[in-house]
Amino acid sequence: MSQVRALALLLLGASGACAAEISVKDLGIPVKAVNWVRLHPGRGPDGKASLLASMGQNNGGLFVLDVDLATGKCRQSAAPGKSQQYPTAAFRSPQTGVLYIGAHTDGHLLRYDPAHPEAGLEDLGAIDGEHATFPTGICEATDGGIWIGAYPDCTLTRFDPAMRGFTRYGSMDDTDKYLYPLCGSDGTIAALTKVVHPHLIVFDPQTRRSKTVGPVTTPDDKSQRLRFYKALDGLLYLDTHAGKFRLSGGELAPVDYLPPVMPGIQATYQHADQEALPMPEGLVASWEDGDEGGGIFRRVRLTSTNPAVARRTLELDWKGGGTNLFLIHPGADGLLYGSSFLPEHVFRCAPDGSAMINLGRCSESLGEAYTMGNFADGTMAIASYPQSRISLYDPRRPFRYGTDSDANPQDIGRLDEVGIRPVGMAVVPALKKSDGSTVRERLWTASLPDYGTWGGTLAWLDPKTRASGSHRHLLQDCAPFSLLWLPDLKQLLVGLSIEGGTGTKPKAAHAGYVLWDPAEDRAVYRGDFGRPLSGDVVALAPAGDGRAYALVTYTRSTAGLLGPKAADGPRLALVDPAAWKVVMETPLPESAGRLPEQVQHTIFPGPGGTYGVTERVLYKIKPGTCDIEIVWRAPEGEQIDTPGPWIGRTFYFATGWKLRAVTVP
Repeated sequence: MSQVRALALLLLGASGACAAEISVKDLGIPVKAVNWVRLHPGRGPDGKASLLASMGQNNGGLFVLDVDLATGKCRQSAAPGKSQQYPTAAFRSPQTGVLYIGAHTDGHLLRYDPAHPEAGLEDLGAIDGEHATFPTGICEATDGGIWIGAYPDCTLTRFDPAMRGFTRYGSMDDTDKYLYPLCGSDGTIAALTKVVHPHLIVFDPQTRRSKTVGPVTTPDDKSQRLRFYKALDGLLYLDTHAGKFRLSGGELAPVDYLPPVMPGIQATYQHADQEALPMPEGLVASWEDGDEGGGIFRRVRLTSTNPAVARRTLELDWKGGGTNLFLIHPGADGLLYGSSFLPEHVFRCAPDGSAMINLGRCSESLGEAYTMGNFADGTMAIASYPQSRISLYDPRRPFRYGTDSDANPQDIGRLDEVGIRPVGMAVVPALKKSDGSTVRERLWTASLPDYGTWGGTLAWLDPKTRASGSHRHLLQDCAPFSLLWLPDLKQLLVGLSIEGGTGTKPKAAHAGYVLWDPAEDRAVYRGDFGRPLSGDVVALAPAGDGRAYALVTYTRSTAGLLGPKAADGPRLALVDPAAWKVVMETPLPESAGRLPEQVQHTIFPGPGGTYGVTERVLYKIKPGTCDIEIVWRAPEGEQIDTPGPWIGRTFYFATGWKLRAVTVP
């Protein structure tokens, strides 16, 4: 265990300050896993079977594996840039065997040529600057041109491998942000837009014009579908609720039969291989321990189209550096638990960092656990993105993830069909209803809505019976974001956000508060407590005497869309829920720095009061006020990425992939 010593300022009360040396401990790297994993079979420069794999990670960046099909030994080539962490788009050319990767977060196009492994993973340059930071799809035209779709501006770009140059065609849609292109063997260039009004466009490189063909859909209507793919015949097909079509001459022609998808990454509704692609000699590669096997990605199964060739397994020897942590939670057993970010693996350790273990998968989601909670019997609830799925875990039993009744944790599914990011959670004890009956202990979650939609959900679950309920549009087009159980009032305080699902722009002008009676399952109050909000209520914490602290600011996603309208910085508000009013409100000082991205965990109870964090400081709120005292300031080059809990006098947090702790006198 390494230890860093930092000189920090500890303010002891409002009247004065003294310098104190605070110990900052690195407890370890809980998770070393990979994300956006894809296998890329093909033909090597010698004409024989060749297998590449692309993998993302945070510490060290994304990398490519060139796998020895005899031994499983890997030539591992790392991305040139530290910000190139996620291979969100990848495509191996069947013509040349070259692997192309669109890298997030910098939006560069990378290339690995197995004919020249000594060159490693080459950076070919920016796809389209800030307009294409998240590449969504890559395909190859018959002339060898590489076409790339990207977020956030729904852009289409062509890369010429011979000239090593980009032709940038700009945005293909004014509303949607995601673009997934495919190239037909007849020369057709087309792309599917997502997510507000998904539709198919056909693009003419000569005129630089695009046009919409076929139905325009909405994610809120679950009866609608658009499945766009390249088939075995090399042509492009669209399977919709309105019929089946082949794209021919820039128009949709009805067909009675849809041919199978071409193996490889040829379907816009799949992030990974649709089907295993046979290599020369009839070899077929697939993961034995991929998403369905815990997201380990160490064992590749090799089978053959020749029944006389025995199946065998390769053990890959790639080395991981570390996966960013997304959540840190105190278990009822006194241990620390948490989740990593893409993939979602749960870890556990003692408060001093000992016995640290990556327990593995906890949800079908495999994204990240946004929130965790403890029931009275010590069982834990884990709410995960995407789909706001709920898993139940008993730390007293052996860890065995699954969806069956004996699994632990057990993924029990969604509480509704709308929620996707479960940003808030509260466990409410058993309560008496007005008719004298008892409502048992329940889990409550606050979720942002699905991609391309508005109006998140407040949902509940009875962990014993698995009964559940859900409510949408507590305030029109807003989403529940933060939750706080108020034992004196026996009500839930709900903080709302104007943020819609990913890919949308806010519709609501203002967020607000809701008081919810969990026994009667109805709203008691909806409004702004007498003070209009210019921001989202992103975090709530108890303030004593029946009051609560609220942190009001626009989320990074919303602020990026609102621009100058979201110029105000974060503010602390002291609210009196019983009186339906804001008692006082004070901006956080600019010197405190900006908030971590996981804003829902940025104010919380601690020793002797309520605390908060920014990326640079841990502070305490002076009781009965909105003034703050700086408890600890991170040294230069360090920051608080993921706030965690207090255990005694020790505060836990993560910097990237590292679990850390600060103990104050």
